[in-house]
Amino acid sequence: MKVASLVSYKIIPAISGGEKGIYYFLQYFGKYASITCYTVSENEATEKENFITAPVLGSSKSKFRYINIFLFFKLRRLLIGSGIKTLIIEHPYYGWLGFLLKKFAGIRLIVHSHNIENERFRTMSKWWWKILYYYERFIHRAANLNFFITEEDKEYAIREFQLNPQRCIVITYGIENENAVSFKEKSLAKELLCKELNLTTNTVLILFNGTLDYPPNREGLDMILSEINPRLKKLITLPYKIIVCGLRLPQEYNELKKYHSDNIIYKGFVEDIGFYFKAADIFINPIIEGGGIKTKLVEALAANTPAVSFFTGAYGIPQSVTGNHLKIVDDRNHEKFADAIAATALQKKDNIDKSFFVHFYWGNVAKKAVREIENLK
Repeated sequence: MKVASLVSYKIIPAISGGEKGIYYFLQYFGKYASITCYTVSENEATEKENFITAPVLGSSKSKFRYINIFLFFKLRRLLIGSGIKTLIIEHPYYGWLGFLLKKFAGIRLIVHSHNIENERFRTMSKWWWKILYYYERFIHRAANLNFFITEEDKEYAIREFQLNPQRCIVITYGIENENAVSFKEKSLAKELLCKELNLTTNTVLILFNGTLDYPPNREGLDMILSEINPRLKKLITLPYKIIVCGLRLPQEYNELKKYHSDNIIYKGFVEDIGFYFKAADIFINPIIEGGGIKTKLVEALAANTPAVSFFTGAYGIPQSVTGNHLKIVDDRNHEKFADAIAATALQKKDNIDKSFFVHFYWGNVAKKAVREIENLK
């Protein structure tokens, strides 16, 4: 089976959660089927990829890359010449192109949704979200198959876009490890990080991570600073630090220097966020907007790190596979959120359930996607 994927931004090297979501999906998909990624020129392909990259979309900096009608003729020639009959578009933005290729080149169209995009922008108060709603609905209706990243997104699309449920499949964000990170490995990581930060090893390390100029993440940070941490100081008797990692913190925050005496440590962008996930005692996810699945929450749980999340921030993560490792609190209930952090700091350590890895392992996710395409009529 030959499949193509249309990716409109850089994913190699994969840094953000969104980039990782596409990169590892293609990487594992390529183990079970032939896949070519038609993408932008900025990707730095290596010999490690299990998929072919073809930089046919031009630069991701181009203002016109999403409305370049000449791409239809180029891609139709490439797809037909390569004998590729199935196209996956990552996100709906190139949906017009996928629709034309389906109609005039006989291509089977799959939309791989990573968020309900109109809902994401509606929660961010963008005036044009309704226009995107109708466009998104049209593209999903035109697709032969729709991949959604969470059960919640799938049910929304079936209900709001009036889609055929049989053509809607949950293909979640995944993880590379098939087993829980050992307590020995976590203890070593924490010891190294405490040494770097000049902290005692009995300090409870609480991690928050995200791209910090993205409004939902910035609002989460604001809630930590103004609502959650002040309550936490009254609850936790053990020494603790909240470590904030992430790109592009707005300048007006001044690297959180005024909060340093309030147990806040700002690390900014870190090369190996996986190390921090392993070193942390608790991961916090005070996110109430943005849609889709919070990839950082999946990665933290995969590192065997207990987590506390608001309800909306936990979309796509079944509690049946997380057990006591994930405490979910009603959105904006800052008092209960702080209580949950304090309770997690005192709970007995145990491994996250094996079913978590069955559900989220990239190999299983990719096999499911391949199987669904093979069964596509």
